[in-house]
Amino acid sequence: MTSIMQSLYNRVKEKSNICVGLDTKLEYIPKSDRHLSVKDQLFNFNKRIIDATSDLVSCFKPQIAYYEACGIEGLMAYKETLKYLKSKNLISIGDIKRSDIASTGQMYAKAHFEGDFEADIITLNPYMGFDSIKPYLPYFESGQKGAFVLLRTSNPGAKDIEMLDHKGEALFMTVGDGLKKISDSLKNDKNISPLGLVVGATHEEEAKNIRQRFKDMFFLIPGYGAQGGRADVVKKYLDEDLNMGVINSSRAIITNFKKYEDGEDKIGHYAREAVLAMKRDIYGE
Repeated sequence: MTSIMQSLYNRVKEKSNICVGLDTKLEYIPKSDRHLSVKDQLFNFNKRIIDATSDLVSCFKPQIAYYEACGIEGLMAYKETLKYLKSKNLISIGDIKRSDIASTGQMYAKAHFEGDFEADIITLNPYMGFDSIKPYLPYFESGQKGAFVLLRTSNPGAKDIEMLDHKGEALFMTVGDGLKKISDSLKNDKNISPLGLVVGATHEEEAKNIRQRFKDMFFLIPGYGAQGGRADVVKKYLDEDLNMGVINSSRAIITNFKKYEDGEDKIGHYAREAVLAMKRDIYGE
């Protein structure tokens, strides 16, 4: 059976590097749906985005905080979104950024790789220590689940920890070396590991060094579009075939409809237009 990261590699090759972030807020919901339950409002919005863009993109990334903020019904919408993606054979990245001690980590792993919130790939935070990654390893070893682990993030406060000097270089590079060792131990016969890295698209001066240092690892690249990441910078994080990375865009895609008078009636249409514009920006098509 094809591993999940191999499947993601293939989707990038077949479709594009684009990952659609489903950071859905209730304020985005069209007036025509506001009589529905919170669960249905959020899920219906996501379904419109998914149906309109799935033939163009490699994966979708719902950020769990947006659903947690809406309580139980929000989490039900998160669950239904993941279930719908699976039913359509689409790759899901559950953006959960978990990190904890082993016993708690095992429960997070079970919840997000087996339970109601099952995703193909999740995001993790390594700064509690590499032992916080271990509870997920049995799922990675199967090849059917994966994770992107925070390395160099795009937020301004990243400098507070990630950029601390450690033996003459930024701390995040040392963290990356440790993650690479784990990643290398999990590689399949195609030289692809289920463990990748989250690398923000807003650090042009570091892009080349990061790609060279961790050249065999798959990247999740947030920060494009609304956060200021440019296409020419983003491409520096990819390999020579423009693969080994997915580029996330959330607001620029899912709220594109707000620019137009008829936007609420054509949420999916304008999301698709935003994806097509992103493709042109990245590939010059």
